[in-house]
Amino acid sequence: MTQEDDDDRKIEILPPGESELDIADAAEEVEEAARSLPAPRTEPPPQVLVAFPLRRSVPFPSLIMPVHVEEGPETDIMEKALAQGKMVGLLPAPGADGPAMPTREDQFSRIGVLAEVHKRIRLPDGASNYICRGLKRFQVTKFARLTKVPVIHVEYPQEVYPGDQESEALVRNVLALAQKVAAHNPGLGEGFSLAALNIEAAGHLADFCAAYLIKSPTEKRAVLEQFHVRDRLRSVDEYLTRELVSLELGDRIQAEIRSRVEKQQKEYFLREQIKVIRRELGEEKEPQEQDRENFLKKLEEGVWPAEVERRVRDEVERLGMIPQASPEYSVVRGYLDWLVGLPWSTASEDRIDLERAERTLDRDHFGLKEAKERILEFLGVRKLRPQHRGAILCFSGPPGVGKTSLAMALAESMGRKLERMSLGGMRDEAEIKGHRRTYIGAMPGRILQMIKRAGTNNPVIVLDEVDKLGNDYRGDPSSALLEVLDPAQNHSFLDLYLDIPFDLSRVMFVATANVLSSIPGPLRDRMEVIELPGYIEEEKLRIAQRHLLPRQTKEHGLEASRLKLPPATVRALIRGWTREAGVRGLDKAIASLCRKRALELARRKRPAPVLQPKDLVKYLGPIKVPDEEVRLKPGVGVALGLAYTPYGGDVLEIECVSFPGQGKVQATGSLGDVMSESTRIAHAYLRAVCADHGLDCAALDKTDLHVHFPAGAVPKDGPSAGITVAIAMLSRLTGRVMPPRTAMTGEISLTGEVLPVGGIREKVLGAKRQGVRTVILPAENRSDVTEMDPAWTRGMRFLYVERFEDVAKLALRPAPRARRAPRAAKA
Repeated sequence: MTQEDDDDRKIEILPPGESELDIADAAEEVEEAARSLPAPRTEPPPQVLVAFPLRRSVPFPSLIMPVHVEEGPETDIMEKALAQGKMVGLLPAPGADGPAMPTREDQFSRIGVLAEVHKRIRLPDGASNYICRGLKRFQVTKFARLTKVPVIHVEYPQEVYPGDQESEALVRNVLALAQKVAAHNPGLGEGFSLAALNIEAAGHLADFCAAYLIKSPTEKRAVLEQFHVRDRLRSVDEYLTRELVSLELGDRIQAEIRSRVEKQQKEYFLREQIKVIRRELGEEKEPQEQDRENFLKKLEEGVWPAEVERRVRDEVERLGMIPQASPEYSVVRGYLDWLVGLPWSTASEDRIDLERAERTLDRDHFGLKEAKERILEFLGVRKLRPQHRGAILCFSGPPGVGKTSLAMALAESMGRKLERMSLGGMRDEAEIKGHRRTYIGAMPGRILQMIKRAGTNNPVIVLDEVDKLGNDYRGDPSSALLEVLDPAQNHSFLDLYLDIPFDLSRVMFVATANVLSSIPGPLRDRMEVIELPGYIEEEKLRIAQRHLLPRQTKEHGLEASRLKLPPATVRALIRGWTREAGVRGLDKAIASLCRKRALELARRKRPAPVLQPKDLVKYLGPIKVPDEEVRLKPGVGVALGLAYTPYGGDVLEIECVSFPGQGKVQATGSLGDVMSESTRIAHAYLRAVCADHGLDCAALDKTDLHVHFPAGAVPKDGPSAGITVAIAMLSRLTGRVMPPRTAMTGEISLTGEVLPVGGIREKVLGAKRQGVRTVILPAENRSDVTEMDPAWTRGMRFLYVERFEDVAKLALRPAPRARRAPRAAKA
């Protein structure tokens, strides 16, 4: 007989790397050598042996086994044994690592088998198989030498076999189990069962079954080390019982799965079989237990605040008590996902390079010097003092001037993650502070959602369109933002879903707005406002040439040489098709030109690359924003004022007509309360000082005035049109007209004082875009003009007034006789 199992056949019996023919020849040679072995010796066993270390296989007495020996020190050991009586001690060495020979006592087992070496069979790769017959167990008393050829002193304890009924019962059990296990292994065949039946000694039967039927080397060594036969039989009985149960369970599982699947589902069948086997063996855990272990593992791997760690452990313990089918289970599991998913202690490192930041800002934005300077100031302070929290910035200006892209450039220059949230139309404060977990489908607010998505606790969060937050009976999200944007409170921001304070002090918030007056006062006070004015024509020209045209040609697949816009064409495009504060409309117009040119090229036409101003009508249609003469050359009863709108500054035309009545005034044009009051104040002032302006006071009391603000569908409000309304009324009553290309702004009081107003920069830029050359301003707004960029005011004349008398002298002149209006009708 030869000791063979799957592990030994791969490791000890046959060397790796041989061809199939070589393996078959070697196996036949081993079997032939085993049949020709002589009878075992009868002389007393030696007390000193040459020890051969077995790294993986386990020897047993009364069995013949081929020992695979590599060329080198192992061959020397076997040759030494052959030279000294052909006796060798086969000693397991479970502690040996790698191919090197073991050299320490703790690497060897203390129980081995005395074996007689009968024959050496050389293999093609240079290694050899030595045919050995196991004779007797021994116990090592001393390791005489462990280098080169190991030498050991041994003794041979007597095997104890009580021969009682229990032992006999164990023998029968082992024999029956061996036959059943062998029946599940077709490789053993009928010869194994016959050989087992012919074994008379109980100890040999246990060794025989352990050698062939037990696969684990550890369990084999446990059998080898037992000298008491009854204990040995009991161990083999236990191992074979487990093996048989596993085999029968595998057969049952295989039959169960095979009945459920079809032949075409082989891959599915294999996966299901592995799954069921693991579940039956207890290797696959229940989903509930897996969830608990995953959360606890994440807790051990990360760094968490004490309150978060305590809450996670409490919720994990609670999760284990909730049935998985309960709806509460998914609620608790989702809450734990958020707790361990937020970056409580993960922050990105700021990489502040002021020169690189300045290059980034100049690359993406033209002009905007004040905004860029403020951003660089912030970065400079953060570089000197990294823990500086800094102010919460708010970029305010008309659409299309680059507010959101400035925030993106700020995040890029700091090396931080960027998250953006549009607040336009938001009416529910739960979007900011989250929902309580008592509600179905509850989630944290958008702030924590963005932080989790960024993966760091210090991203740049852009709060876009903060001036368009809703506020009605459904909620007030602007009040919820008070805690978020307050540096004194946001270090312990409490989301209603999370119910644990989260530190927002390291987050950099950047808000954008079109109209500051729409932002509630308390929220506006928490932010540092940086106003971004609209662009003048020259700036738009450079933006179009440097940024818009190259980007649009690239997006539309055009080469730069296919479409060229000279400065004159861009200026005509700005004046006639895209009159605005920003450059968004200009970008759309250039995109339209690119599409038209791409269509021409696709049709294999060869248009001239340079587009002249006269060609714009062909590509874009008629001029969309004509220069209306009535605005720049107002008639009697018409005055030009300056207004500040969400889209930048604009020229506001105010019309006034008179007719017999009772001295009343009426204002139309979708006006707010403040502008309506300004109209009544202007009328009351003119009635009070009618004589000073050459008016017939008695006739004025019997004349009604109707003041109209064109574009009646557009809401208008504010006090800055006060002097403009008064000039329109005075022009109608006196027949005088305003000089061409002249506009004004200022609030009027009942005593005739001209009070300062806001939005001067935007109004001046709007006037310049509309072709206004002379601007009348309150004297107290002189400083606003001096602080403006000289390029913005070049070619314009500013007149400053303190009282309405000064406005009337500068803004009205006699009209031509044909256009002079009649005085108010007399009673």
